Amino acid sequence: MHILVTNDDGITHPGLHALAQSMKSLGEITVLAPDHNWSASGHVKTLHRPLRVQQTKLPNGTPAMMSDGAPSDCVALAILGLVENKIDLVVSGINPFGNIGDDVTYSGTVTAAMEAAISGIPSVAFSLDSPFDLQGDRDFSAAGTIAQRVAARTALAGLPRNTLLNVNIPYVPLNQIKGMRVTRLGLRVYRDELVRRDDPQGRPYYWIGGEAPTGVPEEGTDVGALNEGFVSITPLHLDMTAYNLMQEVSEWKWDSD
Repeated sequence: MHILVTNDDGITHPGLHALAQSMKSLGEITVLAPDHNWSASGHVKTLHRPLRVQQTKLPNGTPAMMSDGAPSDCVALAILGLVENKIDLVVSGINPFGNIGDDVTYSGTVTAAMEAAISGIPSVAFSLDSPFDLQGDRDFSAAGTIAQRVAARTALAGLPRNTLLNVNIPYVPLNQIKGMRVTRLGLRVYRDELVRRDDPQGRPYYWIGGEAPTGVPEEGTDVGALNEGFVSITPLHLDMTAYNLMQEVSEWKWDSD
């Protein structure tokens, strides 16, 4: 099996290194990740400028490549021919924070996996639900073990075209993880606020700030599973059609002023 490993936090991030290491027992790996942080970048396809790729190495000596493109660009580059050997599975992460609920629309971690799904390649996005205010280095060891198990099962079973798995892992030691649950997307609660400041010339500029997001721990959701100490595995489909609204919208008076 040939596995493409990528992320959205950049080639130097320890979550990527843990994910790459965990995949080695499953087959051949190719690492291609952004050369800088693209968190919350969403699904990007760079068409207005050339993309550059450089050879590098991970801290343990594993050969890798880095690109100045977005996470989804990295996956596209690999699939379109930058990587010669056929890719059987794409894994993205391990993101240091959870990607739950509406986060999947922002997340470069998730949208990298989406890019693979568009091409019919099974893909999994991995995120570690660690505290935003955690002091010191994050421990990705348990998440790496979970990622290995999920990737192995996904490769064996396969996924339908245009689908992917979004996996969120609680930030506890491996022996405290209660198990795995298949979930639906939950309700993410954002606490964003606009922060206005002035530059030295007196011109205003803005930050999107605010407190860290929370979520509603409803039974059956990714938020609920994490809240109870379970790994959340959410199957996602790229078809975003609101089928339940089609009939209603078709009855609107489209031909009248």
